[in-house]
Amino acid sequence: MGSVAERVQAPAQARVHTPPLARPRSRSGGRDSRRRLVVIGNGMAGARAVEEILARGGAEQFSITVFGDEPYGNYNRIMLSHVLSGAESDQDIFLNPLSWYQDNGITLHAGVRADRIDRFAKQVFSSDGRVTPYDVLVIATGSRSHMPPMDGLYTPGGSVKQGVFGFRTIDDTRKMAAHAQQEQHRHAVVIGGGLLGLEAAAGLRSFGLGVDVVHSGGHLMSAQMGPDGGAVLRRSVEALGIGVLTGCRTTAVLGTDRVTGVSLRDRPDIECDMVVVAAGIRPNVDLAILSGLPVERAIVVDDSLRVQDEDDIYAVGECVQHRGEVYGLVAPLWEQAVVLANHVTGTDTGAAYLGSRTATKLKVAGVEVASMGLHGPELETDEHIVFSEPSRGVFKSIVVRDNKMVGATLLGDSRKVAYLTQAFDRGLPLPEERTGLMFDLGTPGEETGIAELDDDAQVCNCNGVSKKALVGAVKGGCTSVSGAMDATRAGKGCGSCKLLVRQVVEWAADGAVEEDPAAAYYVPGIPLDKQALMAEVRARGLRSVSAVFQALAPGGAEDAKSKMGLASLLKMMLADRYIDERDARFINDRVHANIQRDGTFSVVPQMKGGVTSVQQLRRIADVAEKHNVPLIKLTGGQRIDLLGIRKEDLPQVWADLDMPSGYAYGKSFRTVKTCVGKDFCRYGTGDSTKLGIEIESRFQGLESPAKLKLAVSGCPRNCAESLVKDVGVVAVEGGRWEIYVGGAAGAHIRKGDLLATVDSPDEVKVLTGRFMQYYREQANWLERTYAFVPRVGIEHLRAVIVQDAEGIAGRLDEAMQASVDSYVDPWLERDDPQTPGQFRTSLPLTALPQVPVR
Repeated sequence: MGSVAERVQAPAQARVHTPPLARPRSRSGGRDSRRRLVVIGNGMAGARAVEEILARGGAEQFSITVFGDEPYGNYNRIMLSHVLSGAESDQDIFLNPLSWYQDNGITLHAGVRADRIDRFAKQVFSSDGRVTPYDVLVIATGSRSHMPPMDGLYTPGGSVKQGVFGFRTIDDTRKMAAHAQQEQHRHAVVIGGGLLGLEAAAGLRSFGLGVDVVHSGGHLMSAQMGPDGGAVLRRSVEALGIGVLTGCRTTAVLGTDRVTGVSLRDRPDIECDMVVVAAGIRPNVDLAILSGLPVERAIVVDDSLRVQDEDDIYAVGECVQHRGEVYGLVAPLWEQAVVLANHVTGTDTGAAYLGSRTATKLKVAGVEVASMGLHGPELETDEHIVFSEPSRGVFKSIVVRDNKMVGATLLGDSRKVAYLTQAFDRGLPLPEERTGLMFDLGTPGEETGIAELDDDAQVCNCNGVSKKALVGAVKGGCTSVSGAMDATRAGKGCGSCKLLVRQVVEWAADGAVEEDPAAAYYVPGIPLDKQALMAEVRARGLRSVSAVFQALAPGGAEDAKSKMGLASLLKMMLADRYIDERDARFINDRVHANIQRDGTFSVVPQMKGGVTSVQQLRRIADVAEKHNVPLIKLTGGQRIDLLGIRKEDLPQVWADLDMPSGYAYGKSFRTVKTCVGKDFCRYGTGDSTKLGIEIESRFQGLESPAKLKLAVSGCPRNCAESLVKDVGVVAVEGGRWEIYVGGAAGAHIRKGDLLATVDSPDEVKVLTGRFMQYYREQANWLERTYAFVPRVGIEHLRAVIVQDAEGIAGRLDEAMQASVDSYVDPWLERDDPQTPGQFRTSLPLTALPQVPVR
């Protein structure tokens, strides 16, 4: 399928060609009596201003024309880092697709730049040769990436050097992702340690690149927090495997035609294949300067957002300077758009924008950050309350002046942000016990806090959604959290406000919130529950993930978050009839290793039942020595884990090991933990080792809704911890075996339920397979057995699996056998040749392990 630009956002054409100075015709064919509103800029601020104007009856007053540099509709720039990392598709971040402009009668000149404004003739001259008259003009040209002065950014011909990127647009993001995926590229340098730079670094890290962030400031995110918070943030960022250099300037980009490295002042050069410049933004004011408008740091406007000394020209967003301030955050843009729309439409000519108290709540490289006001005390009388827990990445700082909160920084824990935001905005009196500002010690609870939150308080900064808007959506008929989010866009940005959104919706609905319909979907991109989805797959003969999307997804749109769940389900249903598609696999499944926080990988060779040999141990030791493996760890599942292996080294590591994968990744059957059993243990009553190996050999690597961990213990002393596994088997007196299901011993702890007591190992294998097949068919995606078993009930499971009360036991056995028979060692799949891009290496397929599975 094509890109979003090809499928959804193809370059737009003008809806109407308007001759210079001529009034457009109305839809009825007569002359249009509406005034002509022209908006220069189709970014977040410009489109939001149009939305606010339309909400005030602007479509009746104005014929609206919009110019945008990019050949798309309006999208959320805040979400570009999610697109870069693959967490969202570019289609997901569009706020107003091209159809929205058509539906609202807006003429959109997408991909057309406005070059000059004739203020006296009231005309806009654009790059396509068009002259467009206006009665009211709104300038929303936004900002651009700042390229700091350094040598080597450009080639002798004047073009940006290959491998150098800004990070501002969808096209920037697509180019960065394409460059990062090329096999020969291994290391990136991000210039700038602010919000955008850290997001870019985290996104590039997901491609397996080494990444260094070079920041000229003394600490990360210096615009949002002080040095103590920056130090804690640095620790969290470095834990992701991202290098951080602060107090450091980049002086040159090395290489003739393409990037080969960067030079730093007073530091050694860094070799790299890619440079991302995220060193801040600069307002786009060239058009305003050329047109003779007043410009200082940005376009100067008054409290009505009217350009100084102009009656019919307004400006909004990052290109605006108001009372000496230029804002680069989203929330002020929304506030400006409201005031502008009130004046343009005449709804409230007394409305005034008096500036914004900036309070931000974001997720930066997966870390929650909230910041408002001062970063630290400025006066001797200021109180400064600080809590720091660097090992958990938590930092809290609150500044109090005259018993009013004048600043706060929250890192890694933003549960108190709603209360602190209203205390900051409204100057609320603070509790005498100051620790109550950081923890729930006498301060208002969530319900009280939401009730007292101002109607105009921003709940979602990314999309400018207030408490009032959310409450209005609930009162207007939205009965679920997802419905309110869809209606208002709240929670559709970085996602850090979702808890607060839920609290507001539940408060507004007085607790009467319906379950989201999407909660029943097996995967988010297909509006069907699991059984209906399986029925459709069978009825339509669908055999691949792309075929399912084409047939069952709304508009045939693919959803990145749904691919892994669909691939697992189809493999379970179709066995060897499933058509594998590489882009439906998670990175772990593609490289047969487990990605770690620092971007390296963990390799776990298979040792069935935890049993190994001298030859295997020697081979593992040789591989660890040859590849300088930094950590060798014995896992809780009785396996040897080789950690810290680079992605490009994985093929050779597997080739040198010459052992099958132990499946310590993915949503599948994993390992069987065993004790030594009756051959060696004086307490043993059953051969747990032999049975464990047989179970692991039979079911290895089979797909399931979530991971499956098993254990076999040779006596009731339960040394293999069988009672807290997804399936656990325990030998008891008389040569019998007890089978337990639904146990857990991780973040959730649950003792498994006794499914059955049987007389032989063969019966154990039959009932184990039958239970797992029923779970594979009935469980929700990512639902572990410790949730599935109590949900369906152990009595029901006994009836279906042991007693065959529904008459499906034979079918379950046959389905499991089909899956077992179709299993192939992933390294030997004939239709899955290793490609250079997979591991960033040109290792031939013949070098991969050739070990049969059974």
